[in-house]
Formats: sequence, structure tokens, C-alpha cells
Amino acid sequence: MNWGVFEGLLSGVNKYSTAFGRIWLSLVFIFRLLVYVVAAERVWSDDHKDFDCNTRQPGCTNVCFDHFFPVSHIRLWALQLILVTCPSLLVIMHVAYREAKEQRHRAAGGDNCHRIYPNPGKKRGGLWWTYLLSLVFKAGVDVVFLYIFYRFYRNYTLPRVVKCELPPCPNVVDCFISRPTEKNIFTLFMVVTACICVVLSIIEATYLIGKRCRECLRASSTESCRHSQDCPLSCTEPAGTEGQVFHGVDYKPPTASIPPTASTPPQPPPPHTASTPPTASIPGTLPEEEALS
Repeated sequence: MNWGVFEGLLSGVNKYSTAFGRIWLSLVFIFRLLVYVVAAERVWSDDHKDFDCNTRQPGCTNVCFDHFFPVSHIRLWALQLILVTCPSLLVIMHVAYREAKEQRHRAAGGDNCHRIYPNPGKKRGGLWWTYLLSLVFKAGVDVVFLYIFYRFYRNYTLPRVVKCELPPCPNVVDCFISRPTEKNIFTLFMVVTACICVVLSIIEATYLIGKRCRECLRASSTESCRHSQDCPLSCTEPAGTEGQVFHGVDYKPPTASIPPTASTPPQPPPPHTASTPPTASIPGTLPEEEALS
């Protein structure tokens, strides 16, 4: 193993992780990977060789070992660790893709051009989704392997003696597992660390979602406050127009329909006022003026 490359990968994962992600990383690479490499492989190295059955029947030991140990603990843990750590490497690859894209953009447009990613390692946009999906994938892998271990090895423990009656065994034979107590201790240790990693992944995913929701709520509240500050200035009624109803530009007031006018009828003559009838001249009398003269 090239420890220089391994150290570079660890530093990259640690750089782009949250506080919970750093705790998860320490737990995986110290309490799971190192324990697996240093101790667990040696404990299970003589797994098949020291599996003894009280029979000389050829093939009976191999058949019984395959029945009680369909998949070795070591191989299951190796596959589990590979699948658990791969999503963290995908996050590093996504950040590297952003940095390369930013470099190509700056090389094409110059140093004064607008930057696509001001901070390529900041968890926004696609990188946020990549990081969140990696957490879900890691927790899912650990849960699936915990279920597999439980199905293969009931209660995650190994008995000291197993009874086998599969052919070609002539009858029920007793088979003895080497160092069962030590194997149970390491198995329970790996199971507990896997459960802690699942809890940390769930907490980190909840933290990311909660932080993003809080930022969205804060941005929406800031926008609403800004809108409420601008609204009184634009909605103030002019003086003297309180209580009046104004309509839009396209509003047209209703007009009363006027029926077509016909020819104006002749006005009736004004009524005659009572006038003094003319006095008839009496024969033989003079007018008043002549009489006075």
C-alpha cells in the first residue's frame, strides 16, 4: 500500500467534511480499518485449518465448514469497508472536477473573468447533493451488512461446537471452531463501531438538511422584511385622496345608454292670461279725452 497516496486521500476527505464527518472518518480508519488490518486478519487466518470435526469421512469437514461459514468475516468486512469509503472518494472527485472546470474557465476568459465556483469546496448545488447522497449510501451499506451478519451468524456470535449431519457425513458429527471467544469479541467490536458510524451518518445528514432549511428560511425572511420596508413608500396615498377608490389604467367607467332622440314635439302654446275685454263705444257718447277738452 502506498501510504503517501492514502494520506492524501485522508486529508482530502477530512478537508471537505463537517465536524461529524471528521469523527466518522476517525472512527472508520482507526477503529475499523486498522483493527481489521492489524488484528482481525490474524485471528481468522486459521479459520478453515483449525475447524475440526470428529470424523474421518473425506469431504465432511469441508461441507460442514461451508455450511456454517458461507462467507468469511474477513471478506465481508473487507467488502464493507470498500463500499463505505468509496462515497467519500466521490466527494473528493467532485471537488476536483469543480477545480479543473474553474481552471479551464479562467484560462479561456482570463483572470478577471467571472468565477463559476468562488469556493469549489463549499457544499452548494451539486456538491451538496453528492455529499448528502454519500451519507445516505454509507449508512445504507452499514445497515445492509449488519443484516447480512445477523442472518449468517445469529446474534453476531459463534458457538464453540456445531453439529453437522450433511452428506457425506455418516451421521451427526461435532465440529469445533477455533478461538470462538476471541472471534466473538472482534465481531461485536466491529458491529458496535458500524452502528456508531450509522448514527453519525444520520446525524450529519440531519445537520446538513437542517442547516440548508435554516438558510432558506433566513433568506426568505430577509426578502420579506426588505419588501415590507419598501412597500409603505410605494403605497402611501396622496394627501386628500383618503378613502377614494382608484382603478387601473384600463378601467372604463360605465356609461348610461341614451336612447335615440326623436324629433322634438311642438311646444304647447302658453296659456292666455285673463285680460280686460275691449270696451265698446256707446253711441252718443264722446270719448273721455274729448269730453274733458
